[in-house]
Amino acid sequence: MYVANGAKIATEVLNRAGGVLGRPIQLILEDNKSNPREAVASVEKLVLSDKVPVLIGAWSSTFTLAIMPKLVEYKVPLLVETSSAARITTSGNPWVFRISPTSEMEALAFAEQLSKFNPPIRKIGFLSVNNDFGRGAAEKFGQALAAKGIAIGRGETMTPDATDLAAQLTALKQTDSDTIFVTTGVEQTTLALRQAVEQRLGKRIVTTGGAFPDQLIANPLPAGNESFHILFYAPWFPEKAPHPELAATYTEEWNKKGWEFAGLTEGFRGYDAMLTVVEAIRIAGKAEPEAIRDALWKVRIPA
Repeated sequence: MYVANGAKIATEVLNRAGGVLGRPIQLILEDNKSNPREAVASVEKLVLSDKVPVLIGAWSSTFTLAIMPKLVEYKVPLLVETSSAARITTSGNPWVFRISPTSEMEALAFAEQLSKFNPPIRKIGFLSVNNDFGRGAAEKFGQALAAKGIAIGRGETMTPDATDLAAQLTALKQTDSDTIFVTTGVEQTTLALRQAVEQRLGKRIVTTGGAFPDQLIANPLPAGNESFHILFYAPWFPEKAPHPELAATYTEEWNKKGWEFAGLTEGFRGYDAMLTVVEAIRIAGKAEPEAIRDALWKVRIPA
């Protein structure tokens, strides 16, 4: 929902400025219902029925990987706005582009911040959702931090719909890791943080993936419990973004609609994705899939 809202804002902003190629931009949304088969069905509808010339999606790495064969079959480009699995863009699919950082890029950036932690991080463990997103993040963070001399401890996984994480948290509590990296969707992340407090985990928690567990804004963790979150966009300080005017426009438009403030940390993905594909259409000079695919290689915009 947040990513879709960001795309809606970008569409409105761009259309107020005249759209692209003299025509208004039409955004068509389909819900993959967090299911790979539904994701494929959504692509079928968008391409065959709605005749879209370019796609944005599909949020989760699992869903994005599921739809990739269809891109080759129908010869329609996809811009990946969120998914972090590296093999999305290393598998050789000529119709796939991304603006989202991979888990490896996120891990390497985090590794450069290790000196800011006091007490220092000595040994890490993982609590990861058992899909391409979670497993990939655990692998890449493990590699990046091991290269910095950090010891790698126990890893626990959970299904995407798990609500009772007591067994995983108990296992991690019994280890000598001082820091636990949590990788999953924002709702399950919030659940994991609250259950970690209940279990008295007693370890530093770092969440990955670039989004903030929105429920923590209204209902923060009890005093004495803290968590760290890797964000790709911090809406509290738009003036500190690499392109302040762009960040301010996005944040202001979001707030005008009265949407949840925390959603800004996810919605920017849809906003940036729309700016990117529309610029590709402008460069291509026509809304045709192959021309847009070729133009995507040439897009250079602030984001």
